[in-house]
Amino acid sequence: MNIHQIAVETLQLEAEAVSNLQNFVDQSFEDCVQTILNMKGRLVVTGIGKSAIIAQKIVATMNSTGTPSVFMHAADAIHGDLGIIQPDDVVLCISKSGNTPEISVLIPFLKMNGNKLIALVGNTTSFLAQEADYVLNSTVRQEACPNNLAPTCSATAQLAMGDALASCLIALRGFTSQDFAKYHPGGILGKRLYVKVEDLYKFNEKPQGAATDDMQKVRLGISGKCLGVTAVVENDTVVGAITDGDLRRMLQKNADLSQLVASDIMTRNPKTIASHTLVVEALDVMKKKQITNLFVVDDGKYLGVIHIHDIIKEGIF
Repeated sequence: MNIHQIAVETLQLEAEAVSNLQNFVDQSFEDCVQTILNMKGRLVVTGIGKSAIIAQKIVATMNSTGTPSVFMHAADAIHGDLGIIQPDDVVLCISKSGNTPEISVLIPFLKMNGNKLIALVGNTTSFLAQEADYVLNSTVRQEACPNNLAPTCSATAQLAMGDALASCLIALRGFTSQDFAKYHPGGILGKRLYVKVEDLYKFNEKPQGAATDDMQKVRLGISGKCLGVTAVVENDTVVGAITDGDLRRMLQKNADLSQLVASDIMTRNPKTIASHTLVVEALDVMKKKQITNLFVVDDGKYLGVIHIHDIIKEGIF
């Protein structure tokens, strides 16, 4: 048994199944998208078996991108859960065969209730396809399973078609990255889209000194604030930066620190960032400049320091 060959053939068959779906993006698909876009209720997605699992993923994608959706298991639906469906809801029913008993029992109720029915189906001559208002064709040539039985290509095709629906709705709604962040406040993706510099730098000390400060004051300014850097400030404006690395380099040169002041060793015009900037942008600057902190400046006024450790601690990296 050639494991490598079986794996490659599986991936090739599933890739073929997904690629072939582009031939099924027709007027019914477009009408389906418009119906979901303009619905007054929710998108109720249902299925049984593996299709039910795909349905749950589609619901999760829709909800996180601005289309109110709810999952209803087809088996539970005919044993009491039909109450989930409200008159203004649109129902998306997922099935490979389109002829399962649970689906067949469910369809008459939907017709009686007046709900629009979308069939995501692999058999366009099935009962489900014939009764649906819109048909999303997810037919596959064969399953990747060696016995051509287990839902593999068919499940992948259903998933991909659901993503195609969601992507169209995202574009038509004008759903932005800021909108996405609202639905993902607790995850890393959300944090990358909404956490700003002003949310983090305020928890740090504000190291600063004057250009005329001697090295003792500079050392205390750096070590006392625990950020490894101090700003050299004139009239609330940052004119330079001194890091603990700058001090070490001066010592290695055997310089007489007693004869030096801050302006002698500072880096002039250091990199700064505005407080309203997203933290991911601050991180990008740090990476490009190979530095570990940035001075936060608004309208020329020095506010504080954001350190790369603040960003890492927040889980954004």
